[in-house]
Order: sequence, then C-alpha cells, then structure tokens
Amino acid sequence: MNKKPKICLVGAGRAGMIHAVNFRSRIQNADLVAVVDPFEDAAKKACETLEIDRYYLDYKQVLNEDDIDGCVIVSPTKYHRDIVVACAQAKKHILCEKPMGMTEQECDDMIAAVDANNVKLQIGFMRRHDESFRQAKMAIDNGDIGEVIMVKSVSHGPSKPHEWMLDISKSNGVLAEIGSHDIDAVRWFGDGEFESLYAIAGNYKNKEAAAKYPDYYDTVLMTGTFKNGVQVCVDAASYSQYGYDSRVEILGTEGIIHVGRNTAYNLQVIKKDKSINSTFIDSWRTLFKDAYLREDEHFIECILEDKQPSVTGVDGKMAVKIVKAGNESIKSKQIVKL
Repeated sequence: MNKKPKICLVGAGRAGMIHAVNFRSRIQNADLVAVVDPFEDAAKKACETLEIDRYYLDYKQVLNEDDIDGCVIVSPTKYHRDIVVACAQAKKHILCEKPMGMTEQECDDMIAAVDANNVKLQIGFMRRHDESFRQAKMAIDNGDIGEVIMVKSVSHGPSKPHEWMLDISKSNGVLAEIGSHDIDAVRWFGDGEFESLYAIAGNYKNKEAAAKYPDYYDTVLMTGTFKNGVQVCVDAASYSQYGYDSRVEILGTEGIIHVGRNTAYNLQVIKKDKSINSTFIDSWRTLFKDAYLREDEHFIECILEDKQPSVTGVDGKMAVKIVKAGNESIKSKQIVKL
C-alpha cells in the first residue's frame, strides 16, 4: 500500500480511545477518520475528542466505505467474531483487542476469513510491544539466564467490573479479561504450549454479585506445565483497589529476570522512621501507554510493508483455548490436560 492508511475505531471505550488518539495524532503515517459505537453519545464524545465528525452506530455501515483501510476492534468480546469476519470480507485490515473471541471456533472463523481475503489480523497483546518486555525476551533469546525453567505472570486490575463481566458466559471471566495478557506472556517467554494446567478461583471482593452470578470469580491462580517442560503460573485479579499491578518473573538455569514496575514515578521517599513511601501506578493506561503506541505503529507498518503481525490470530486463539481450559479446571477442580 502506497497511501496513508485510514483507520476506523469500532468501540469508543477506554482502550478504544487509547488507540484512537494514537492513530489520530501520534502516528504520522496513518489517520483515524471515523468511529463506530452503538451509543450515540459515546460516538459523538469520541468525535469531539478526536476532532473528527464522522461516526456510525453500526459497524456494518463501515463495510462499504472504500476509503477506510483498517478497523480497530475494541468491542465486548462476544461481538469480535462477527465484526472481524465482516471486516475481513470487506477487505479491511484488522487490529482486534484481546480476548480474541469466546471460543476456539470463533478464532478459527476469524483466521480463515483474514486468510481468504488477504488482510492483516493483529491481536492486541500490547505487552509484547513494551520495551521492558522486549528487552526481557531478548535476554532470554541471548541465553543470558540459561534455559528457562519457570515463568510467573501477575496482573491485578484496580477497576470494579462492569456487570457484563460478571456473567462468565459473556466474558469468560477474569482469566480472559485480565489473565489473557498473562497467558500470552508465559507462552512468549516460555516459548511453549500448555500440556496441562490446574486453576483455582474465588469471589472475594464482589460478593454482592454471587446470588445472580454464582460462577463469577474476581481472583484466579493457574499453574501449568508446557510440553517443553517449562513450569508456569498465572495470577490474575480484578478490583485490586490498591492500583494496577503487572509483573513477570522468568527463572532460568543460570539467572532470573524481573519485568515490570508498580511505581508511578522513579522515586522513593525514605523517612527517619525507616519507612519508604512511593506512589503506586494507577492504571494499565498509564503503565502501557508507550506499548499501545508501538503496537499501533506496528499495525500500520504491517499494512504498508505487507508484513505479518508479530502477534497473530494463532496467538489470540491459544490464549482463548487456555482460558476455556482454565475455567473448566475451576469448575471441575481437576487438572486439565491439553
């Protein structure tokens, strides 16, 4: 492609607007020209923020717009399959936020659609574009810590979940909404696929939801073994309230890597009573701001240079597969073999 790609945002929520601002004002070789959101107030507000005047209430209205080259899908997960397939059939390149879909079959449908129509599909695991995560992967690949033995990934989100997230049939639970990033991280750093896993979970901070949503859990711990022998652990929780917490530890035969930070500033105040004060980071939007930008830049680069995205539909599908297996383990209280 020789022209500057024109992008449409589908879903004007928190994550959607991070992408939108990037494409509108921070990426020089692309432009965001339209927004789709079923709630007109949200669509209008997004247009005001982005200083554009083109919005739609239904993504299907975008499919025949020839000047739109790519769509960024940031809708609730249950709609991803239909939107992605339709956009692919309309020859639109696609950046789809995680989780990719609700089931492996939905992911397969998406992969088949983009392959059949020769368009790009990138999945929004932005941590792979974070400089600290990239440096950690480079150190592993260089053999700096020997062979990887164990990968532990932690994500604690501060926000109280929206009601649709409480319904496991609609959200696939915290393991999907938050833990998808951790599942992708352990696959990436451990360079392997799950052979078996075991997960435990509970609702500790949203007990008022238990009557209507008895299967909901706000905290989950999943351990597993890869086919290559690497041991893994995923620790995910919502409504942590103390702040946003994202960390990874990679243990090797000859060393260890710690990835991530939880302080908002590179500052500690140490008082005469020996106490140490620092400000905890408040949001994933703050911690991974630059990673989102690099992720969006990579999407445009793949369109312009006809490159394969570094995070593919297969990566998205594997995370969905592990989420489903983890939820099965939570229900059955048994080890699940894959």
